[in-house]
Amino acid sequence: MSRRITPHLPPWLAHALRAQRGPVPWSAVTRGALSAGPLLLLAVRTGLVSLGVVAAVAAMLAGINDRPGSRRVSVKRIGVPALGGAAGVVIGTYTGQGTGAVVLTVVLTAVGLVAGGMSAVGPVASAVGTQLLVGAAIGAGMPLPEPGWERALAYLAGAGWLLVLRLVLPTPGSLAGDFRFDGEREAVAGVYEAVAELLDAAGGPDAIRRRAALTAALDHAQDALAGPRLRRYASSSTERRLHAQYAAALPLAEAATALAWAEETVAERASEGPRRLAAAVRGNTHTGPLPAPSRAAPALRALDDALLHAAEVFDQGGGGDLHTRPRSAGDRLRAALGSAGREYGLRVALCFGASAAVAQALHRSQWYGQHEHWYWLPATAVFLVKPDLGPLASRVLNRAAGTVLGALLFAGFAAVLPRPEGLIALVALSGALIPVATRHFAAQTAVVTVLVLALVMVGGEPQASAGRIGETLLACAIVLIAGHLPMPGQRGGGVRARLSTASEAAYAYLTHVLDEADAPRVGTSGTPSDHRATRWTLRREAYRTLAEARSAISLAAHELPALARHTEGADEVARLLERLVDTTTACAVHLDDTGRIGPHHKERLTAVLAELAGRGERVGLRPPRTPLAG
Repeated sequence: MSRRITPHLPPWLAHALRAQRGPVPWSAVTRGALSAGPLLLLAVRTGLVSLGVVAAVAAMLAGINDRPGSRRVSVKRIGVPALGGAAGVVIGTYTGQGTGAVVLTVVLTAVGLVAGGMSAVGPVASAVGTQLLVGAAIGAGMPLPEPGWERALAYLAGAGWLLVLRLVLPTPGSLAGDFRFDGEREAVAGVYEAVAELLDAAGGPDAIRRRAALTAALDHAQDALAGPRLRRYASSSTERRLHAQYAAALPLAEAATALAWAEETVAERASEGPRRLAAAVRGNTHTGPLPAPSRAAPALRALDDALLHAAEVFDQGGGGDLHTRPRSAGDRLRAALGSAGREYGLRVALCFGASAAVAQALHRSQWYGQHEHWYWLPATAVFLVKPDLGPLASRVLNRAAGTVLGALLFAGFAAVLPRPEGLIALVALSGALIPVATRHFAAQTAVVTVLVLALVMVGGEPQASAGRIGETLLACAIVLIAGHLPMPGQRGGGVRARLSTASEAAYAYLTHVLDEADAPRVGTSGTPSDHRATRWTLRREAYRTLAEARSAISLAAHELPALARHTEGADEVARLLERLVDTTTACAVHLDDTGRIGPHHKERLTAVLAELAGRGERVGLRPPRTPLAG
C-alpha cells in the first residue's frame, strides 16, 4: 500500500508562503480607490504634479496602516506615522540640498539609528520609524522643484485625505447605531463571541487556542475603545455604554478561563448567554432573557454572576474602566534604549546608511546614466529590515519576488496605457488592492511597486522597471548581510525583552492574587471592587504582554537557523508563563467564591513555578521568588 508523503518545508520557507485569510475589507478597498488616484488626478489638472506624487505616496503608506478597528484609533494609527513621514521629508530634503554625499550618508545613518530604536516601543512607533525613513529617502533621493516645507505639507495632505475618508465614510452594517462607533461595537461584540467559543472548547484540545483568541479579542477591543477623544472621559452615551459593556465582559472572560483551566466540559447552554450579549452589542439592542448556567462549581457560579451583572449593565448603560496600564514617556524611552531598541537601531542604521551610500554611488556612476532619483534602494531596505513585517528570510524572498512581479506587470501596463490618464487609473486600482494585498508581503510588494512606478512616471521619470528590480535585489543582499552580522550585546534581544516584560507582568498578577488570599476582601464576582479592578488590570497586562512575546518568538522561530538558534527555548518559557497566568486566574475565581486558594490550585501553581525557575534561566530569564516558589 502506498503512503502519501507530505513535503516538510523548513520554517523560514513555510512562513514565506503563508498568507492571512479573512473576508475582503470592502470599506478599506473603497477608501484605497478614492485616495492616491484622485489626488494624483487633481495634481495633474492643477499643474502640481510633483507635489501630487508626494501626496499620493503618503496616501499609499497611510493605506498600508488602514487596518480594521475603530475610527478614533485610526487617527493615531494613520496620523502619527504621517507626521513622522513629513519630518523625514524635511530632513532628507534640506540635508540633501545643503551637504555632500558623505555628510548626507552620516545624517541618514543617524536617522536610521533613531528610527530603529523607536520601532521597539510598539506598533505605532514602528510605523512612525518606517515613514520617517521612507520620507527621508524620498526627500533626499527624489529631487523635486518645491522646497522641503511644501513637500512636507503635500505629504501630510495625502495622508490626511485618507484619514478623512476613514473618519467620514460609513462602513456596511454600521447604521444600526451611531456609525462613528461601528468599529468599537464590533470589537466589543467579538469579545463576547470569543468567551462563548472558549466555553464551547472547555475540556477539549482546542481550549488553549480559544483562550489565545479571547486574549486577542480583548486586546483589540481595548485598543478600539482607547482611541483619542476631546475630553478625558467618554464623550457620549453610546461611548459610555460601550465602555461598560467591555468592562462587563472581563469577569465573563475570567470565569471562562478558569473553566477551561479545569479541563472539564461545560454544558452548551453556558455559551448561549455570551452569544446573546454579542448580538445585543452588534445590533445595539436589549439582551432579553439570558439562560443561566449551572452553579455546581466556583467557576460556574462566577460565570452565572458575571452574566447577571452583564445583563444589568446592558440595561442601564453607564461607564466602565478599560483596565489598561498606560505607558509613560519613561517606559517608552526605556524600550527604545533597551536591548531590543539598541539591536534593532544598529541594524536599521547600518542598512539604511549603507543602502543610501551605495545608491548615491550607483546613480552617479557613468554606466548607470547619471540618474538623479536614487530613493528606491534605501526605501526598499527600510521595509526589508523591519522585523514586525516577518522573519528576515521571508521578507527578502517576498520582497524580491513581489518586486519582480510588480515591475514586469508595470512594464506591460506602461506599454499599452495612455498617459497620464491610464497611469492615474492604474494608481487608483493599486490603491484599492492594497488592503487585500497586505495579507501577504509579496502581494503587497507587487501592488506597491506598480503604484510607485506609475506615480513616478506621471511625475516625469522614465520607465525603469529593470533598474528597480536590480536595486531591490541589491537591497536584499545588504539586509541579509547586515542581518547576520554580530552586534554588541546578546542576539535575540527583542525576544528576550518582550519575554522579560511578560514575566514581570505575570508575576505581578500572581503576587496580587496571593496578597488577596492573605487578606481577602468582600465582593461579588460581578461587582468590581477596588482590589478586583486592580486584578483585572494586572490580568489584562499579563495576557497582553504574553501575546506580544508569543508573536515575537514565532517570528524568531521562522528565521534562518543561524538566527533562530539564538531564541531556542523561549517558546517553552512563554508556554509556562501562560500556564502560570491561567492558573492564577483559576485561583482568583476560586478565591472569590470560597475565600481561599484550594490545595489543588496551590499544587499546580507550585509545579509551574518550579518548572519556570529551571527553564527560565536557560534563556536568561530569572523569575522573581514568590511565597509559593520558595
